[in-house]
Amino acid sequence: MDVEEQKDFLVSKLLVPVPEENALQSRKRLSKDEIVAEVKKQLLLAGPLVFVNILIFSLQVISVMFVGHLGELALSGASLATSFASVTGFSLLIGMGSALDTFCGQSYGAKEYHMLGIHMQRAMIVLLLASIPLACIWANAGEILVSLGQDPKISAGAGRYARFMIPSIFAFAIIQCHARFLQTQNNVAPLMVTTGITTLSHIFTCWFLVFNSGLGNRGAALANSISYWINALLMVLYVRISPSCRNTWTGFSKEALHGLTKFLKLSVPSAVMISLESWSFEMMVLLSGLLPNPELETSVLSISLNTCTMVYMIPLGISNAVSIRVSNELGAGRDKVALSAVCVALFMVVTEGIIAATTMTLGHHAWGYCYSSDARVVKYVGQMLLLISVSHFFDGIQSVLSGTIRGCGRQKIGACINLGAYYLMGIPVALLLAFFFHIGGKYDLQGLWIGITVALFVQAASLSVIIIRTDWEQEVKKAADRVFIKRISVDELS
Repeated sequence: MDVEEQKDFLVSKLLVPVPEENALQSRKRLSKDEIVAEVKKQLLLAGPLVFVNILIFSLQVISVMFVGHLGELALSGASLATSFASVTGFSLLIGMGSALDTFCGQSYGAKEYHMLGIHMQRAMIVLLLASIPLACIWANAGEILVSLGQDPKISAGAGRYARFMIPSIFAFAIIQCHARFLQTQNNVAPLMVTTGITTLSHIFTCWFLVFNSGLGNRGAALANSISYWINALLMVLYVRISPSCRNTWTGFSKEALHGLTKFLKLSVPSAVMISLESWSFEMMVLLSGLLPNPELETSVLSISLNTCTMVYMIPLGISNAVSIRVSNELGAGRDKVALSAVCVALFMVVTEGIIAATTMTLGHHAWGYCYSSDARVVKYVGQMLLLISVSHFFDGIQSVLSGTIRGCGRQKIGACINLGAYYLMGIPVALLLAFFFHIGGKYDLQGLWIGITVALFVQAASLSVIIIRTDWEQEVKKAADRVFIKRISVDELS
């Protein structure tokens, strides 16, 4: 079969729905049963992914909790190193790995199962190579933090902690690739099992290395590295031996060495899109240290960010689910179903946002006692929780819309929106409200958080406009073209 014949075959396969689907494509609205079926599909994806996200987040939290028993300086160093690692390493790899949401998701929907393994191999090559310069940055974390004006003693402790975390960045790259590979196949149960085993073993590993090995806070960093590698190896083992991956993993292929440029064209904007958002929250930590009462402000901000992150795990799971559903359906040529998946996800996340906001509002007076007995901290946290309830609502909406953007492969647009929302709107507004207008009176941190809320609103509104104006039939054609290019390149090399 020559190239033109292959093209005709693939385009007809991807763009012409099967008879059972013709009725669905011809209708503008889905039936009640179809909507219920879509809700079930997303819940079956989102539920386990929320669980996995919480466990992954807890790894760093557990390490810092153990280090907290070693003293204030050790805790400060570990916390600073964890934040530094997130900004300069983990967020970038998460972003680059999310390009697989598009490539693997659409290939799976198009039933080009063998391409999933090739896409994952490309991703591993790119992410592991990217980890090398990131590891060099971590090796010099102490000096970098001092040059940024951080306390020399805390920076020295953070530098030692970061060096012991260097092995974890390579494991994290492998985890991201395998997790996306499995997610896009709607195979999320193995992620729950491997992450659960990792988290349980991490508790004992961290306890031993922190208190019994003589390594101190460096033991917690080493425990992170060991746990990430345990998780990575479990995933690798599952993919290689599981019958469920027989069609999607067919072994290593030289084709993975080709098309790296096309992967980079999508993975780099993906990294920028996600990193710009996460960096803005880290910038809040730096700005809080410049407020009149930095000790109180940073303590309250730490509690606020911790609360915000925990609650965000739910919309993050829904975001991952809709990304998978959209990419699968576009790859299968079902534009109407892809759009319905977005509508269902938005309904779910808006419902969750209302429930979460109501809960936080009703419990804002008491939440602070979970972290401190200081009356000032408790009152301040209560005030912040009211703002968090609003920001969380918009955060959930933008999360689902961002997942839709990833499923469509339009990360460049997402990166531009995030740049404008956070760095042209949110952070300037935060600076004005906190440092010039002193919104919130003695609670200047409220001004910073209002700025971030403005950014989330602008981000959600801008993404909404993009999604509303999306030509879903055209997105199906783009997905067909993306899958077609990959298929032809494989066949030409065979």
